[in-house]
Amino acid sequence: MLSSDAESIYWLGRYIERAENVARFVDVNLHLMLDLPGESLAQHWEALVTTSGDSAVFHSRYDAPSREHVISFLTFDRENPNSIQSCLSRARENARVIQEVITSEMWEQVNTFFLMVRSAATGGQALHDTREFFSQVRMASHLFDGITDATMSRGEAWHFLRLGRRMERADKTSRILDVKYFLLLPSASYVGTPYDDIHWGALLRSASAFEMYRKRFGRLAPERIVDFLLLDRDFPRAVHHCLLKADESLHAVSGTPIGTFRNVAEQRMGQVRAELAYAVVGEIIRSGLHEFVDALQSKLNHVGDAIHETFFAVPPAEPLTGSGEGDTSGSGNA
Repeated sequence: MLSSDAESIYWLGRYIERAENVARFVDVNLHLMLDLPGESLAQHWEALVTTSGDSAVFHSRYDAPSREHVISFLTFDRENPNSIQSCLSRARENARVIQEVITSEMWEQVNTFFLMVRSAATGGQALHDTREFFSQVRMASHLFDGITDATMSRGEAWHFLRLGRRMERADKTSRILDVKYFLLLPSASYVGTPYDDIHWGALLRSASAFEMYRKRFGRLAPERIVDFLLLDRDFPRAVHHCLLKADESLHAVSGTPIGTFRNVAEQRMGQVRAELAYAVVGEIIRSGLHEFVDALQSKLNHVGDAIHETFFAVPPAEPLTGSGEGDTSGSGNA
């Protein structure tokens, strides 16, 4: 397929996933506020901005990380490229230019999703009926995922879409782990107290992992939670699971056998996947969870860069030959 179409559907998947993750983070944080001491509230709203990776943009536009400022910034601020509205605007534009690639049901759902959020922005719904609004965002994303699964052939386009969603999901799961460990705990004295359990429970809910974790392990234990969200092969929002599925799609697109590589994207993906496959959670925590996750995020960024260079970047034209005829080898196909 054309590299431009491949890039559009890849980013369609990433933007839909990003919007859903932002909605989940904010919604869980709103519920968490009910159980925390008042002096830590500003720190928790600040942590949400940190999770999105947009602290510099936020502080250039707002003077303090209050509830209203953070919700507005993460939900409707068009100057924030990672706000829900900005993500859906870009998702809709990507879907619009590839309507011949995706199904009509997928296009209709993206358009409906975008219009729902735009309408809420006009009416200020996110500030007044937060629980209902963020639930609608999550359900709209899930509906898009279900429609895609039910109506789209498992060809190159489907694999690029899945690749985008799984890369985005892996990145966001790693970010919420980092924020919990590095920022959210108000005081070291809270470790091992009910406040600590509240934080870990909120982290699991941010990844829609609370029920699956409890069914498997029962009591909340930090080491098991880190293992579940980082290294689990079966839970769909665990980083390792996301990269396994992303790797499958990457190899399906290129035709390279699993376990081998023919381009830089497959090589880098395989390296990260192998690191997680052989990692031990106890060693990760002893050596520093923040340092491990920070390095993992950098590696995921390198994988994303390699995907772009391998499949989406148009090769430079060859210089003209002496006969005046150029080499037309770089056709721009993914």
